[in-house]
Amino acid sequence: MRKRLIASATLRKPPLAPLPRDPRAMLTWDMSLVWCTLLLLALGLVMVYSASIAMAEASSHTGYRPWYFLARHALFLAFGLVAAFFAFQIPLKAWQRVAAWIFIGGAALLVLVLVPGIGKSVNGSKRWLSLVIFNIQPSEFMKLAAVLYAASYAVRKAAFLHAEQPLRQTLLRGFAPLSAVMVLIGGLLLLEPDFGAFVVILAIAFGILFVGGLDWRLFLGLAVLLPFALAAIVIAAPYRVQRLTNFLDPWSDPLHKGYQLSHSLIAFGRGEWFGVGLGASVEKLLYLPEAHTDFLLAVIAEELGFVGVVAVIALFAWLLFRAYAIGRQAARLSRPFASLVAHGIGVWIGVQTFINMGVNMGVLPTKGLTLPLLSFGGSGIVANCIAVAILLRIDWENRQVLRGFTL
Repeated sequence: MRKRLIASATLRKPPLAPLPRDPRAMLTWDMSLVWCTLLLLALGLVMVYSASIAMAEASSHTGYRPWYFLARHALFLAFGLVAAFFAFQIPLKAWQRVAAWIFIGGAALLVLVLVPGIGKSVNGSKRWLSLVIFNIQPSEFMKLAAVLYAASYAVRKAAFLHAEQPLRQTLLRGFAPLSAVMVLIGGLLLLEPDFGAFVVILAIAFGILFVGGLDWRLFLGLAVLLPFALAAIVIAAPYRVQRLTNFLDPWSDPLHKGYQLSHSLIAFGRGEWFGVGLGASVEKLLYLPEAHTDFLLAVIAEELGFVGVVAVIALFAWLLFRAYAIGRQAARLSRPFASLVAHGIGVWIGVQTFINMGVNMGVLPTKGLTLPLLSFGGSGIVANCIAVAILLRIDWENRQVLRGFTL
């Protein structure tokens, strides 16, 4: 039964067109994906510097050096590109073999974060492990681990996920084990607390199950029950309820509870069509909190305007389009694990980008999620670079199969 393909729409596509007669017509790399990623990383480097100058000059922690965050972001970016280079060298079969161990390692790091004296607390949240020179945020790497593990699980349990199986069998042997594991991880994240990462990881896991052919009855039931579960989690913490009410009307208390969102909206308003100019933002002058991390898009909107925001959205849209296209191609080549990993990376980047942009624009309640590939944050940048490298590896292996090579 394990040799069966995952019964999903993406795995039922007709065969690809025959190979072109001229092998040079097929590129080794998806250069559009490479350039899209490099443009996002480069824009992020410039905008992090622009958004962080005032904060760096005003803080004794940075030594009053205006280039402090630029230097650290450049270092993280260099480390991320090196990590991406090595990640690209690893075949997808190897990632599949170690997926469970990576997931266990990520869970162990989430436990360590909660151990007194080991986890580092910032702004009331214990999400970091201190490595003296820099901190790492395990939840960022847990997103990658969730992609690999959920894809591996869906391939291994393919026979128990489909509608042709009895519903009880599908529920107990296919759906329930992964759900239990994700609930455990979610519990660790909520203890930090990191509700945003919990939502992203939940979306990754169940998005992969959906693409992997989960029985539509279970998926429909999940779609009905999940909003109630998330609402219960929100109600259980008064500060989350407060964020929700503040998001609905930030102008009712713009100097206190609605301060961050109101200044983000002011930044968007000041940018108009073409922005006030690179480096000319007023909101980044210690008015808008977290301007170089969670609210970097607001600074982009103020300095580069509507055109700049549309350009960022277009780059992310193309990255997601390529992720899903690569996943579909892997499915048509009978590579289910690779297909699900590509789709999982697309869900990860897409959901996190949507939430961050929604928060910046006042469409969603304030949540501590960075903008992938752009915002300041070492762990996020490294994890995102590795994810894109794995996506490129999937595409490269697809092209090798198309050329007749055996992986």
